[in-house]
Amino acid sequence: MQTLEQIRAKLHDYPIEVTFPNIAEWQVGNTGVDYVHTFDSGVAGPHAMILALTHGNEVSGAITVDKLLRAGLRPLKGRLTLAFGNVEAYRRFDSSAPDASRFIDEDMNRVWATERLDSSDDSQELRRARALRPIIDSVDFLLDLHSMHEEAPPLMLSGPLEKGIRFATDIGVPEHVIVDAGHANGKRLRDYDAFGDPASPKNALLIETGQHFSIRSKDVALDAASRFLIQTGVVAAADVADFMQRAAPPAQHVFEVTQPVIADTMDFEFTQDFRGLELIARAGTVIARDGDKEIVTPYDDCVIIMPSLRHLGPGVTVMRLARVLNNW
Repeated sequence: MQTLEQIRAKLHDYPIEVTFPNIAEWQVGNTGVDYVHTFDSGVAGPHAMILALTHGNEVSGAITVDKLLRAGLRPLKGRLTLAFGNVEAYRRFDSSAPDASRFIDEDMNRVWATERLDSSDDSQELRRARALRPIIDSVDFLLDLHSMHEEAPPLMLSGPLEKGIRFATDIGVPEHVIVDAGHANGKRLRDYDAFGDPASPKNALLIETGQHFSIRSKDVALDAASRFLIQTGVVAAADVADFMQRAAPPAQHVFEVTQPVIADTMDFEFTQDFRGLELIARAGTVIARDGDKEIVTPYDDCVIIMPSLRHLGPGVTVMRLARVLNNW
């Protein structure tokens, strides 16, 4: 059986095209929680939050929040919160092992079930989530900035609810919107509490801006964050114009995830060098092998979403299978 280190050694290395910002100066905020800054306009309106570094090596989000803070961005109405998540994992980033600082003890984007947060369990990520929780409980609109293991077009993960899909299409970027129900091994922040309640007006989105260390991912993150804030009405368009891409965004396409592919063994391999959004024309096509088991496409025109072995382990989602939604 292969080890994770052996698997990673065989994978493509991506160049680090961006500079990791020194975020230490943002440690002391104004909320009583380190690395969290909230600005109140004094005018009635929603509370919008942009969170970076749910995963410690996803630097495009850190660049974005750092730039927005340095720009002195303030809300036109309501409140604006800019925050960094798993700072301890970010501090441990090592360019010689760029996948290792995703988290310290456990994935911080799998701990957002109320029963988990209220439990006696302990980890670095749970402690940080519990510290952030009172602030997040007050948020009306949240954008969670992520990036991807492999080079692929950016994706907006809307969740399965109509309110999330509509929010993603109202923002208008990126081109590809993924309708998905989350992970079997833990709840994501995007689905936490009222965000995952169809009856609540609160809403959250998760964007995957591209490959972690690509300069394009940084540009996507800044553009999407700006459009998110404009859509919420919390900031004026003129205040974020410099962070937005000049070209008109392309028409969006919506994909519905029908099933995750979860590894059973450490001997999981793809049959091709998939990076994401490949369309497999025929049902029954072998796309991976998990030990002795073949993984096949369940229907024609099956789209592969976010394939990667960089964090392979039994019970880990290694890709998702989706179909095009034509009614959005």
